[in-house]
Amino acid sequence: MQSRTRYQIIAFAASLACSWSAMAAVSAEEAARLGNELTPLGAEKAGNKEGTIPAWTGGFSGKIAGEKEGGRRGDPFKGEKPLYSVTAKNMAQHADKLTDGVKALFKKYPDSYRIDVYPTHRTAMAPQWVYDNIKKNATRAKMNGDILEGGYGAIPFPIPKNGLEAIWNHKLAWRGEAWEADLNQYQLTSDGKVVLTTDGLIRQRMPYYFKDGSLENFEGYFWEVNLTNSGPPIRAGEMIVGRQNLDENKSQSYVYLTGQRRVRKLPNACCDTPTPATAGVMSFDELSVFSGTTSRFNWKLVGKKEMLIPYNNNRILQVKDSELVQPRHLNPDHLRWELHRVWVVEATLKDGERHQAPRSVYYLDEDTWVATLGDRWDANGQLWKSMWLLNYVMPDAPGTVQQTFGFYDLISGNGYVANVLNDKDFHHRFTKRWPTNLFTGQGLASQGVR
Repeated sequence: MQSRTRYQIIAFAASLACSWSAMAAVSAEEAARLGNELTPLGAEKAGNKEGTIPAWTGGFSGKIAGEKEGGRRGDPFKGEKPLYSVTAKNMAQHADKLTDGVKALFKKYPDSYRIDVYPTHRTAMAPQWVYDNIKKNATRAKMNGDILEGGYGAIPFPIPKNGLEAIWNHKLAWRGEAWEADLNQYQLTSDGKVVLTTDGLIRQRMPYYFKDGSLENFEGYFWEVNLTNSGPPIRAGEMIVGRQNLDENKSQSYVYLTGQRRVRKLPNACCDTPTPATAGVMSFDELSVFSGTTSRFNWKLVGKKEMLIPYNNNRILQVKDSELVQPRHLNPDHLRWELHRVWVVEATLKDGERHQAPRSVYYLDEDTWVATLGDRWDANGQLWKSMWLLNYVMPDAPGTVQQTFGFYDLISGNGYVANVLNDKDFHHRFTKRWPTNLFTGQGLASQGVR
């Protein structure tokens, strides 16, 4: 009797596990929608009924006039004029399409903050082999707690069932296999100064997207970075490397400090800990709007809605840093906003966990899955930060790829602008894969030059 009872318990547990696995991925019938009424990436292929959002017709795959591969990028929509502008005076007419953070910026800076809204272009795309992997992931990827299993080479959840799945799509959005960028980063101070904090070369790769890789030989390190500072003088020679793993407990980051001539492992390279990559102004999980540990939060998929978001911002690359990065916020004369459908995802702090921002809301573009905007509230329930991320049309990826990002502090008036490419000789250059030791602590020890 005891043996039979034990067998029944084991069988029941196994059936629960099978049921959970089945619930974690979509059915073959649902996956068949990809490439039909849904784009290969899972967005609605059709436009909206008003015609203000067009249908997706394959993304932007042509060449950009005047653009040289591996150099400075051009603007595919040069010459287009804004359809209309949103200001503090007329924001009420567009309130349903604005985030709380954007509304707060209109109120905080009524004389300078503005949104110029351009025609919507659905430029997002990816290589065919990524599309093939998306269909595989749709029926095999699942979350084991906060760890992704069964996903490789594409967003894992093209038809998400909850907020955790959606935010992992953002973290694993298509950006290419390997790339580098020469960049500047700036702090915006509350007294109206623009301070250069970083002049550096960033090299990155995504082993998760290695074309010749596979789910079977993937080691879990999905994103890797190496940032070397050449300025300002006080930070010249500093370096930071990091490797993010699907199992967040295995992620690693190291810094090389010129004053000590030593490599040190960062003990808590996650969450709301300040990151040396931004001179400690931004936290690790504010990079690219959100890049951090998911396990501290409950994730709710609020739904999909039409919103005004920054998009297709190649036009900002045509001006100097000083013309774009100005006190308080980026110069609205150069920013491009468009109307797109976004997934709204809310994160609330779990009981017993700690974070400076116990509540956040993220807005994920349905075509790329990238969180283009985000809002954070502090422990007192005040709307604290408006975060943003700019994407660029990059036919050589191919795709519409994220790069420049930052935040505005709605309480203190501070801000940060990361990965500004404008003054550099090249903008986001795709490369051959860097060797793994470029991103490890041991490799960093041999790279320090000062």
